[in-house]
Formats: sequence, structure tokens, C-alpha cells
Amino acid sequence: MSRSRLSRLLPAASAVGLAVVLAGCAGTVALEPAELANEVDCAEISVRMPDTVAGLERRTTNAQATAAWGEPTAVIYRCGLPPIGVTSLPCFTVEGVDWLLDESNAPQFVFLSYGRSPVTEIIVDPELAGVAGVDVLRELSPAVAAIEPTQQCLAATDVFGGGQVQEPAEGDVGEPADSNG
Repeated sequence: MSRSRLSRLLPAASAVGLAVVLAGCAGTVALEPAELANEVDCAEISVRMPDTVAGLERRTTNAQATAAWGEPTAVIYRCGLPPIGVTSLPCFTVEGVDWLLDESNAPQFVFLSYGRSPVTEIIVDPELAGVAGVDVLRELSPAVAAIEPTQQCLAATDVFGGGQVQEPAEGDVGEPADSNG
């Protein structure tokens, strides 16, 4: 192929490529289904997902038990993750649902339902969503609440008896040793 013909085709090919990319922006959001996405409880949650979240329109996804909102995508929902055991992630309650917060991919935040099986994952990019992650959870928690909890978050006051740690009795193991001994 001659150089002049190639130089005429490159801009045309670039324009076609750009059109394909732009058309894909408003199309289906490609997501991976979670391991337990086929669970009946995921269907119970999925049918309750709203059409809008934080003013963002819901988009079509290509995977079971998933949803996405915003253009570009600012909020993602996936149901079907395996149950979570003991964790050091912070846990808090929104609209009756306990959530764990994973900030390891900030500014995107991952929220995982806690004490419900299968686990629901909500990923929020607050910069794209225009709202805080907890505001998104307020809108999505009622759908997740369709699954009955089997566990709940524990606060330090639950673990330490009302938030008070009792002084060890004399002679208890762990009492500081007398330095004169």
C-alpha cells in the first residue's frame, strides 16, 4: 500500500475507532459476576435495585446479580460474594444493614454487606457520583435488607462490656510486676 493511500486511511480508521469507543461509553457495563451470583437471595436483592441512585441513571450490565449507575460508571453493585469472617475493616450500619468499608482503592470505596449471605458489594467513586458513599448506601440498603442478617457488627462496647475495661484484681495474670522484687 502506498504512503499516500495509508495517510488517507489512517484518519478514517481513527474516526471509526473513536465512534466505536464513544458508542461503547453509553452501552453495556462489562462486569464479572460474583461466585454466588446464582443464589436466590441475589435475585431478591437485584429486583429491588432502584432505577436511579444519587441522581444517576441505571445502566445495563452483562453479568447476573450486578447493576451500575452513572455515565461514566460511578456506582457498581454485585451480589454473591462469599461470607466474610472476622475482619479488621471498619463496620457501620446504614438503614438497618451492616457494611464493611474497604478504602484500599481510594478514591473508590468498596462497601461489603456484613452478616448476610451471600455478601453484596457496592463500589462507589464519590468524585464521579458527586455524593459520599454513605449516601449511596442509604439508597441501596433497603434492597440489601431483603436478606435476613445472621450476624451483626460488634462495637468495642459490645466486646468490652459497655465500654468499660475493668481493672485486674490483685494477683491476676498480666498485673505489672513489683519492681522491688
